[in-house]
Amino acid sequence: MTNSDNPPVLSRHVTLVGLMGVGKTTIGRRLARRLGAEFADADEEVERAAGRSVAEIFADFGEPAFRDGERKVIARLLEEPEPMIIGLGGGAFINDETRALIKAQAISIWLKADLDVLVERVARKPGARPLLAQGDPAEIMARLERERSPIYAQADIVVDTSVGSHEQSADQVLDALAQYQDTKAR
Repeated sequence: MTNSDNPPVLSRHVTLVGLMGVGKTTIGRRLARRLGAEFADADEEVERAAGRSVAEIFADFGEPAFRDGERKVIARLLEEPEPMIIGLGGGAFINDETRALIKAQAISIWLKADLDVLVERVARKPGARPLLAQGDPAEIMARLERERSPIYAQADIVVDTSVGSHEQSADQVLDALAQYQDTKAR
């Protein structure tokens, strides 16, 4: 029997971190449903707060303005009293202040996948990712992986989502989360 059959009770918020295309939103929604928790997509929350899309924020104000808004939105989400699942944008965990808040108030899970898998996944939604509009998506993804992986590695839990369905990845995350919480409870 896996922990997905008897899911853990959330004691803290859970943040999903990782590169674009890894499944933070899709897996996050499944986790929230199984855990009876709310799900928040940080990018959607930024869009709601700004009244415009992520692409529009990037185009009109630049990445620094987006990151500032993202940081504020994540801080607000982490203040919610009921533990929830929060899918972060790929660059959110890179911010030192955001990462410190997450370390203090949440369990962070790095969803990772092979670069070839990620490039294939993000190619399914051309134009949806502002960072990839700045050149060759495969080269950009490779650069982001090199730059961000050492920081993502600071997450509390690491789960590889390269192979299998989103449901199987959610099972893996639930198992890892239960194991992590059991270890911390000792």
